[in-house]
Amino acid sequence: MAIKKVIIIGAAGRDFHNFNTYFRNNQDYKVIAFTAAQIPDIDGRKYPAELAGGLYPEGIPIYAEEELTRLIKEHDIDDCVFSYSDVSYQKVMNMSAIVNAAGANFKLLGPSDTMIRSRKPVIAVVATRTGCGKSQTSRKVIEELMAKGLRVIAIRHPMPYGNLVAQKVQRFASVEDLKLHNCTIEEMEEYEPHVSRGNIIYAGVDYEAIVRAAENDPSGCDVILWDGGNNDFSFYKPDLTITVVDPHRPGAELTYYPGEVNLRLADVVVINKMDSASPEGIQTVRESIAKVNPEAVVVDGASPILVDKPEIIKGKRVLIVEDGPTLTHGEMKIGAGTVAARKFGASEEVDARPYLVGKLKETYEIYPNIGNILPAMGYSEQQLKDLEATINSCDCDSVIIGTPIDLNRIIKIDKPTTRVYYDLEEIGYPKLSHIIKKFVKQHELSGETVN
Repeated sequence: MAIKKVIIIGAAGRDFHNFNTYFRNNQDYKVIAFTAAQIPDIDGRKYPAELAGGLYPEGIPIYAEEELTRLIKEHDIDDCVFSYSDVSYQKVMNMSAIVNAAGANFKLLGPSDTMIRSRKPVIAVVATRTGCGKSQTSRKVIEELMAKGLRVIAIRHPMPYGNLVAQKVQRFASVEDLKLHNCTIEEMEEYEPHVSRGNIIYAGVDYEAIVRAAENDPSGCDVILWDGGNNDFSFYKPDLTITVVDPHRPGAELTYYPGEVNLRLADVVVINKMDSASPEGIQTVRESIAKVNPEAVVVDGASPILVDKPEIIKGKRVLIVEDGPTLTHGEMKIGAGTVAARKFGASEEVDARPYLVGKLKETYEIYPNIGNILPAMGYSEQQLKDLEATINSCDCDSVIIGTPIDLNRIIKIDKPTTRVYYDLEEIGYPKLSHIIKKFVKQHELSGETVN
């Protein structure tokens, strides 16, 4: 049988994982290229030979997604494998049309071919969209496990935008490790809340090597917690899947890829943000769960907002800075900062758009529906400088930092700031504590202290 030529369509995450697990040592295929989208400045590089394996001694080039049609025709490509997440079904099929029209097959790889088995029990926390609240759910699960005397290692969905060889396996145990690994703002937003609570978290590029390192972490490991990114499904075969849904975007749980996969795979569904969502949105989400996964256990949840300096908000003209991916491909119109502005009585939510500098202007051109909120984009030093300049040039009284990290630690803001904090809080029953207690018993985990 002739070797099939492949292009992997991605965004520096699922695409690399699909290659590593399915194509790297598969002599029936030759991966000609990756194409990249969503993340700035990652095209024009190579997936390095050190990670690509013996079949690819020169590595694999990465091109901008705009070149996909040319590449298919030029290289007579057989299969294009779609490998990124949090995209509408319309977008997925638009891409299929582009690929088919150029002459290639359009493919999606599923869990059976891409999930790695761990030697430890695995809990996967995933979602139906970016920004549903996976991270606070993950933190809650970790707290419940640690309360039973168990050692938990978190593994985060990849965000490898730098030196891929150096990022093969990354371990974060302290805030200092974030600087050691030259993390972007997006990476810090995900890792810092874990390490600041004393949790160890792994990430990187090669998730087989990552899980083996985590299983043998010097601090010990009883349970692996997969902290998913976007709405991707787990890279590891889970023993328990917890899927978070967002009633602020009702209906999206059935219209975005691969979010519906997660909803259908869920053992537990957490309906988050019920304290700030509409009753109609909550009801729509409940109906979606009942339609596609009626056997799932449903946990009602809220994300109550706290701020460290409410006086910075009350009666003030505030600039709101939110988590970048939630506003961009997550398509959220409001975030924690906006909720805080309205809860604590801001007099005005200042529009960031007249003050945009440099690459932030490009972000709004790509995602014109962001609105007046400022996304905390920081994939490069230039983006960090542009973010700092935009904030400092804005005509406002104060700044609400709605991201999970303290921006003051990485950029210099010359205005009063206040940070927003939020954790998962269950409403009524069942609670995650009951689910985790059952999980611990099922797997006969040592260190258990059940009251």
